[in-house]
Amino acid sequence: MATLSLVVVDDPASWPLQLPGVELVAARAYLTDPRFVALRGVHLFNLCRSYRYQSTGYYVSLLAAARGHKPLPTVGALQDLKSQSIVRLVSEELDELIQKSLKPIRSTEFVLSIYFGRNLARRYDRLSLRLFKQFQSPFLQARFVQGRKEGRWGLQSVAPLAAGSILAEHREFAEQMAREYFQGRRQRLARKPHSRYDLAILVNPRESDPPSDARALKQFCRAAEQIGFSTELIGREDIGRLAEFDALFIRETTNVNHHTYRFARRAAAEGLVVIDDPESILKCTNKVFLAELLERHGVAAPRSLVIHRGNLGQVLPQLGLPCILKQPDSSFSQGVVKAETEGEFQQAVAQLLQKSELIIGQEFMPTDFDWRVGIFNRQPLYACRYYMAKQHWQILKRETDGQKTEGEADTLPLDEVPKPVLRAALKAANLIGDGLYGVDLKQVGRKVFVIEVNDNPSLDSGVEDAVLKEKLYLGIMQELMRRVEAKKGGRS
Repeated sequence: MATLSLVVVDDPASWPLQLPGVELVAARAYLTDPRFVALRGVHLFNLCRSYRYQSTGYYVSLLAAARGHKPLPTVGALQDLKSQSIVRLVSEELDELIQKSLKPIRSTEFVLSIYFGRNLARRYDRLSLRLFKQFQSPFLQARFVQGRKEGRWGLQSVAPLAAGSILAEHREFAEQMAREYFQGRRQRLARKPHSRYDLAILVNPRESDPPSDARALKQFCRAAEQIGFSTELIGREDIGRLAEFDALFIRETTNVNHHTYRFARRAAAEGLVVIDDPESILKCTNKVFLAELLERHGVAAPRSLVIHRGNLGQVLPQLGLPCILKQPDSSFSQGVVKAETEGEFQQAVAQLLQKSELIIGQEFMPTDFDWRVGIFNRQPLYACRYYMAKQHWQILKRETDGQKTEGEADTLPLDEVPKPVLRAALKAANLIGDGLYGVDLKQVGRKVFVIEVNDNPSLDSGVEDAVLKEKLYLGIMQELMRRVEAKKGGRS
């Protein structure tokens, strides 16, 4: 299916730029002409003068999404442009690049004009591209101010730039950037002949403990393309591009106060199928929530206590020593402390309560290994035994010099896993949703205890895929495809 590029403007007759190879459409016609409702495979560039709420420009992006077209900017991007909290967040994320790019400027204010991610002055190209990828509006104006006291630059606002407001001396450059973008976009997003939908896989190549290694990511891409996805690995700077895709698969460690959660939220708002979905991230990344949830539904777990400054005297009488202390958003053994003496307990609690009003205390339950059962779509997918690191009480041992030691792991066929382990894992995961989870459990004699439910579980080559091999990756991709087809009503 060929990709059609539409440029939607208020009045084509007064449009100042010449853009060969695209169809120029009046906004009113796009909103009312039945021809556009039936079109498929459309990339739409909304260049209306105004995007304010319920304006013509706003409805162009809104209806484009409803029609299965891929608008630029999306309604989500329009909301981001109006959000001061998002602008502040982007300013913080790009702080180093902003300071480096604007250091030579002598005034206290600076306005950067961005044309499809480029600026007339090449020294601002990196900053322009990063802002374009964040806000994904064809023409943008970013305003920066320099603080009087600290002398540091900050992003004050980002707003769409109407084509009619482009400076005369910038117009030729803006036309050139638009032409290059349309040509490159058609080539970059061309699907393979058998591809029906676009899948984005969010990764971070610099992450020290990624949930999937490079070989596993290749397996995911191979499986996805085998069943009809066109697949692209994306990074944190690509949040504004999410509307280009039909599904998002997050393979970077998630957290609520993190860009992975913003990706999940934005993707869900844009109508993508998302793994991990934002609700699962919210629930799984907070140990306080999980402790209350498991207790309320009668799921066996180690004795646990939500700790705050008002109940410190109750902790040791209930949990004893040694005990485990966890910050609510701990992951990969970080933010988890074993207190063996009362002094260690007091010190650890004081440190953890500086970061969070509530933390979790659990009785220490020593075992040679922890079970990890992978659950997807409310069905068990794989089961591993993760053994404790040598002479350590955790699977992963972190040395003070930054070195890591990890225990051995083995993966078993599901029919060899004790039934109580599978039942407990399913019961716990089903309290969260129908996403992809890794349930950690301990088995003591005949009793099984749920430690936690993780979204974004580890899926590494040679470990979690040891039994199913390529079928593990294929099964996950097939379920993603099923969800995409169900959301789109089988439309291709």
